[in-house]
Amino acid sequence: MTKKVIPLIDSRSFLPPSLPPTLPSILETPTGLIADELGRPLHDLRISVTDRCNFRCIYCMPRAVFDKDYAFLPHTALLSFEEITRLASLFVAHGVHKIRLTGGEPLLRKHIEKLIAMLSALKTPDGQELDLTLTTNGSLLAKKAQALKDAGLKRVTVSLDALDENIFQRMNDADFPVADVLHGMEVAHQVGLGPIKVNMVVKRGVNDQEILPMARHFKNTPYILRFIEYMDVGASNGWKMDEVVPSAEVAQRIQTELPMQPLAANYLGETAQRWRYADGVGEIGLISSVTQAFCHDCSRARLSTEGKLYTCLFASAGHDLRALLRSECSDREISSVIGQLWRARNDRYSELRTQNTEGLTPTRKKVEMSYIGG
Repeated sequence: MTKKVIPLIDSRSFLPPSLPPTLPSILETPTGLIADELGRPLHDLRISVTDRCNFRCIYCMPRAVFDKDYAFLPHTALLSFEEITRLASLFVAHGVHKIRLTGGEPLLRKHIEKLIAMLSALKTPDGQELDLTLTTNGSLLAKKAQALKDAGLKRVTVSLDALDENIFQRMNDADFPVADVLHGMEVAHQVGLGPIKVNMVVKRGVNDQEILPMARHFKNTPYILRFIEYMDVGASNGWKMDEVVPSAEVAQRIQTELPMQPLAANYLGETAQRWRYADGVGEIGLISSVTQAFCHDCSRARLSTEGKLYTCLFASAGHDLRALLRSECSDREISSVIGQLWRARNDRYSELRTQNTEGLTPTRKKVEMSYIGG
């Protein structure tokens, strides 16, 4: 059987240019109850604060593409902290309760704790605090944890794809010790950034032998381990379906040694299927965006480093909100644009890919995960 080859390219330059959205003829006042064409509310906002990272993970920023000559965004292209906070406040007025800061590696953004302090001051229309969280590779977490907590961050999610040193460094293509990531997690736990979630992207033939060692290590700890199916985000990672380890197989491997029981979701739209160990000491999550698509209740919007709104992780085009911010547009005008874009949303890429994996994936250009965060 002939294997399909997907070239390693940076698809960012192949995406269509984003024009400033058209202002609606009738401006609206947000009610916090907006829904898209499929009835999905706007609940989560993921904000990429940098397109840079000090790791070169093979599933996200492979070194063959993101090498020393790669042209990252200039600082002037990035949204300022004030611009991010202004947009975030408008999303909150439309119903967002959870904001996740991501990247790239968000802790590379200078003075990130200042942004966190600004965002933590936002409140929902009914006066509730936001669920403010951050995803990190853990390399700078020990150094930053206390400042992040003091600024108002609630919790962190740490990416960790293996405990074995050789496999870990093969996955992230960086000379960084596993022990330092684990130390960063411990410091974060001690300062109260929890519950801490640990994300493991599973790629068959590369790190799937680490499934059970990871489960054993994090069982009976305060950390929640989550296994993520290797996804076809962007075009640079050379994704192939036969490299995906389905979540059902992950669960089966763990069950052979550590019996588990399913748990109910914490909230509508939660990405992970929750499981607890039968003896009651520990929880894991399974994120099955390839084999068990969860588009039907996806409530997440994504804001890129340079201020483009993406309504799907697998989107092929964004909407340039930065142009509106840097013009004379009022908050009400920008808020109306956000409402208009969300109501027109009908994305369900993962469901379509599940129905037609071979036919859909190779031909559709998608934004890179490192550009808008996971």
